Amino acid sequence: MPSSNQAFVLTAPGPAAISVVRITGEGVVPFLQQHLSSTAGSRTLVCIHANLHDDDEVIDDPVVVVHENARTADLSLHGGPWVVKRCLQLLAKHGFAVHDRLATPLPAATVDADDAIEQAILQLLPLARTELAVRALLKQIPAWQKLSASNPSLNQLHQIAADSALINLLRLPRLAIIGPPNVGKSTLANQLFAQQRSITADLPGTTRDWVGAIAYIDGLAVMLIDTPGQRRTDDTIEHAAIQISHRQISTADLVLIVIDPDTTTDQTRQLLNQHPAGIVIQNKSDLAGSCSKPAEQHHPQHQVLATVATTGHGLDQLRLTIKQHFGCANLNLDQPRPWSIDHAQHLLNLTTSTLDITSITP
Repeated sequence: MPSSNQAFVLTAPGPAAISVVRITGEGVVPFLQQHLSSTAGSRTLVCIHANLHDDDEVIDDPVVVVHENARTADLSLHGGPWVVKRCLQLLAKHGFAVHDRLATPLPAATVDADDAIEQAILQLLPLARTELAVRALLKQIPAWQKLSASNPSLNQLHQIAADSALINLLRLPRLAIIGPPNVGKSTLANQLFAQQRSITADLPGTTRDWVGAIAYIDGLAVMLIDTPGQRRTDDTIEHAAIQISHRQISTADLVLIVIDPDTTTDQTRQLLNQHPAGIVIQNKSDLAGSCSKPAEQHHPQHQVLATVATTGHGLDQLRLTIKQHFGCANLNLDQPRPWSIDHAQHLLNLTTSTLDITSITP
């Protein structure tokens, strides 16, 4: 049976000035009474600065704050790794289940909130990787509190469920760049990464494996995947890399199909047919002749953008288009939104407009 006494490291791992360990459960007060030097026999604990000891060994002199319920306390330790490790060892010896790495959503016991909505939002805060995501998430506290007090209609709740903007800001959507060799995919990827991640050269097959990392698209964090040029090849290594990249492409939420502005090959047509919802990017649009062949005439079923990856031309429009695809452009932050797929599904499953906020926590 899991222990009812829990210990959580609230601060980031590694050396620090202060590390905070939160302990919860019925064993909190007995532990403090036994192991803090100035609390022996004390029945009332609020804020204490005392030595934390294990028998005769002094581990540290933390500041300890006990919450009103006396079932939770925060130990502010000096942040040396040895101090934190010894404190956790002592807690484990006394039956506390130790969590030195916090999963997300954060455990409910690690956040301080006034109601279920605020608790749900704060549990998700580590998933917000950008300022836009943080602001959008924290704005949900007053937005949902206001909505809950307004007796919303069932139709209104179902409409809210269709808004995926906050979900996409928190979940790290996957974005794959594909296309024939030597059309500038890696140069385009480096522009979106805002740094040199992929090797570039004017040679087909330069990218021999897929490259994936987080890119920040004007406040939207995505997992951006640069893939090898899609072509038939007798090179065993390149062929294997292309096959592996297919698995990455198949899991992408959005595909950017980079093409040459003046050339449409059978392989290009195949890529366009395979990804009808993809965004077509006519890179190298500054080349002679590209303006005389509007992309829409060749690819009417796709959204088409013109770029020059080497100079950055067209990249602002591309970033905006990506954000629009994920519903994250020009957000009204005061609007209530679902923060997870499960939350959206809960709203869709409602058969009455009575909103039960206790059922929408992570």
